[in-house]
Amino acid sequence: MAKQAQYNAADHIPAEAAADPYHRPAFSANTRARRLAWNICHALVYRPSPRPMHFWRAFLLRRFGAKLGAGCKFYPGSRVWAPWNLECADLVTAADGVDIYNPAPMRFGSHAILSQDAFVCGATHDYDDPGFPLLAYAMDFGAYAWVCARASVGPGVNMGEGAVLGLGSVATRDLEPWTIYAGVPAVRVKDRKRPQTTGI
Repeated sequence: MAKQAQYNAADHIPAEAAADPYHRPAFSANTRARRLAWNICHALVYRPSPRPMHFWRAFLLRRFGAKLGAGCKFYPGSRVWAPWNLECADLVTAADGVDIYNPAPMRFGSHAILSQDAFVCGATHDYDDPGFPLLAYAMDFGAYAWVCARASVGPGVNMGEGAVLGLGSVATRDLEPWTIYAGVPAVRVKDRKRPQTTGI
């Protein structure tokens, strides 16, 4: 069953915006203005902040609409495309180089981890449509899920609780809970032991 996009630019951007559909903006003027403000904030006060100041970066993300639980650690080299589409439970970590591309809502359960240079891609384009409109998908990452260093999660892919995506792997389909995946595209390798100390 095909995934259902939460946002289709063709439904929001009129054809009159540009004669060539490839020149049409993918988002409204309001969204582009919010992105500009956030990019300025990111460049001037988020990115230069000292590594230990997780509380400061969490504060900035919240000011731009993110919903973050206690103890979240977003490192200064991490990037969030749209804080207003980010929802994290407690103790979520995004390491340096992490890129969260979330034009649609993206949710992370408690203790979810995105390691260095992980890429979570929440959008693509409809290549069968002559207008090539952007399609954005809501995505969920369960508690204790782990996207390892340099791994990528494709648009609309969800990770179950405790799922692991191995080093440099690419997830193109949903990952089952407490299962380890690796490869390009990622395939199931083995089950992951459920920690007894998590209380879940």
